[in-house]
Amino acid sequence: MRRWRFSKGHGTQNDFVVLLDRDNTLQPTVEDVRWLCDRRAGIGGDGLLRAVLARHVPEWDGDPSVWFMDYRNADGSVAQMCGNGVRVFVRYLLDEGLATGPEVPVATRAGLRPATVLPDGRIRVGMGQVAVGAGSVRVTTADGAAFDATPADVGNPHAVALTTGIEALDLTHAPRWEPADAFPEGVNLEFVEPRGERHVAMRVFERGVGETRSCGTGTVAVAAAARERLGGGDGVWTVDVPGGRVEVELSGDEATLTGPAVLVAHGEVTLPGH
Repeated sequence: MRRWRFSKGHGTQNDFVVLLDRDNTLQPTVEDVRWLCDRRAGIGGDGLLRAVLARHVPEWDGDPSVWFMDYRNADGSVAQMCGNGVRVFVRYLLDEGLATGPEVPVATRAGLRPATVLPDGRIRVGMGQVAVGAGSVRVTTADGAAFDATPADVGNPHAVALTTGIEALDLTHAPRWEPADAFPEGVNLEFVEPRGERHVAMRVFERGVGETRSCGTGTVAVAAAARERLGGGDGVWTVDVPGGRVEVELSGDEATLTGPAVLVAHGEVTLPGH
């Protein structure tokens, strides 16, 4: 019988199960992740954040003493990066006495992400480079609405469609994109509505999850694509998501993401099987 200690947290209602696995001994399987993230059978979450000392992660070639955020989508698939997840991860490290702050570096599959706890309690994360691609892909939602979407990369792939009336879109099923081979490993799809100067609202369908209340890397992709398509230049972009509001600061091709992170529960879970 496997009993694991866990915490549960969210950043703008993008929620995660958090596990401490200091020496990389738990090794959750795809089935374990799916069960933990199941909102009826398990704990429930958009993904799993596993805290591992970086020296135990073979693919990490940076500072071995930092904490590595092993992020898995709710379907068990591995993801390179999660902007809201990093903030929750930092909050967890601080609350558990595993980091001191206010500066907390986090190792991810997309590289080192420096985080800073601000005086108001929000957490700012250096998201690294964001690249807006040339051209567009055609994205069609389940209700037949079709959009030209701008590719963007924030260490993971995104496609950003600027439109209006995003509340009415049917995101209960995965939208499709053309050409289909544009994103061979899947893509996060954002639907964005301008709200004012450097201010947009978005909904998102995340690969491996479905529609979520927020997506941190998605808000960065959205701000960069909106700057490219709408103008507005560098500076702080306000991005409203169904779960709240974040701020994305763009400076050239570099971005930071600032928003809340809250832990809501701690406990012990008994995994099925074995």
